[in-house]
Amino acid sequence: MRLREIPVDGIPYDRLCVEKIPATPEYVPRDPELVPASNRSVVVNPNRICMPIGAMWAVLGVHRAIPFVQGAQGCTTYARYTFCRIFKEPATIATASFHEDAAVFGGRKNVIEGIRNLVVRYWPEVIGVVTTCSSEIMGDDMVSFLKEARARLSREIGEKKMEEIAIVLINTPSFAGSHVEGYDRASRAFLESLATTRDVPSERVNIIPGMLYPGDIREIRHLLEEMNVEGTVLFDISDTLDAPLNPPQEIPYYPPGGTPVSEIRQMANARATFALQPHAGGSGAHYLERKFGIPAFIGPVPIGVAATDAFLQNLSRITGREIPASLRDERGRLVDAMADTLHHTMMKRVAIFGDPDVVIGMTRFACELGMTPVAVSSGTPSKTFESEMESIFSEYRELFLAEPRVFNGGDLFEFEEYLKTLPRIDLILGHSKGVDISRELEVPLVRVGFPIYDRFGYQKKPVVGYRGSELLLYEIVNELLDYRYPDDRTQQL
Repeated sequence: MRLREIPVDGIPYDRLCVEKIPATPEYVPRDPELVPASNRSVVVNPNRICMPIGAMWAVLGVHRAIPFVQGAQGCTTYARYTFCRIFKEPATIATASFHEDAAVFGGRKNVIEGIRNLVVRYWPEVIGVVTTCSSEIMGDDMVSFLKEARARLSREIGEKKMEEIAIVLINTPSFAGSHVEGYDRASRAFLESLATTRDVPSERVNIIPGMLYPGDIREIRHLLEEMNVEGTVLFDISDTLDAPLNPPQEIPYYPPGGTPVSEIRQMANARATFALQPHAGGSGAHYLERKFGIPAFIGPVPIGVAATDAFLQNLSRITGREIPASLRDERGRLVDAMADTLHHTMMKRVAIFGDPDVVIGMTRFACELGMTPVAVSSGTPSKTFESEMESIFSEYRELFLAEPRVFNGGDLFEFEEYLKTLPRIDLILGHSKGVDISRELEVPLVRVGFPIYDRFGYQKKPVVGYRGSELLLYEIVNELLDYRYPDDRTQQL
């Protein structure tokens, strides 16, 4: 039943499913001049989120840490809402609560009062101060503001207690970059502020995972344990944004887990640093390499066979530990699954979109499965994205059914319009913002990357490592079967 307008008395349950009324009875091609994002002054269905949300994600992965947003209430509300949709967990994020007076006089008073209230009410061990577009445009002198805030708190609670609270400033103007760069800036800011001394070198390794979900981080820890390697995972959200519910809980409540400040300080003594996502964490690894000479292994994110092989081989080489039989067996099970399902994945045309590092990892895995990536799109512009893609394509081009199209930046409107010009597409790999594209094209969507907010449990399912890649493969194949395989023949597989 179609409702052209919402009745004054509301919609009863039997009429709650409102059917969309299309603007036109059939698809009307867009003006080709307006399809490229570079030709438009408006973004349609963006393939990225603002920089501060990436920094807030990072801060929430530190033990007893609270992000403090130097901006308006909406900047905090949107982030908390987004994290709640994805993780189904509360996210404690404080705000300086900018109003009209802050726009006129600046944010000095707001940050000093806000940090003071945050400390005396919550007593965090770390405060990650995240700036926003309003603060950056006004030119707030955040370094001076934070010194003044520290001085005031030292007088009120004592210098000894104040020394136990670390304050890390992360400059994230949301009119530039994306959530990927926000996370990247946070990695460098935390290491510059806390990992300042290399005094007792250790055999531990540093892992900067990038914006991976709790299930992925647990899988990375599994790989380290199997290799018998001790490691520090920076911004470990596995137990902060996927915390157990064990009442009663104290107030203020801090979830278990998160990277302890003491471990972040010791990251300057590590044997090596592995930044699994070059665009989201690479800056932190490069800082440790330049400052202390700690070898940095930058990417690729370990999705699929080759990328996971590379991660484990580098880990084995730098630590001297052999890759155990248990991990070789996991690899063998993934390869066996690929052989079992090859007749379903080979020669399938796939479109991939999302964050650059995830898209690169997914593209290589798709090629390993015998698929043809007809279009790949990174929402965050990258200087290396196109060259990375060309490197992958050069290995598999002789198996492709068509020449892939690369979108370095841009929005999903441009991506969708290109897909509509193709003769056939079998699968889309990307996050939840591709749902409408999937329905419009009547092509299955396998959800991968950030954000995934329209499914339960995806934050717990890994896609990295051999085991995560095997689970992802099964989801790909099952989606293809749902769309392309006759129901009466599924029992014959």
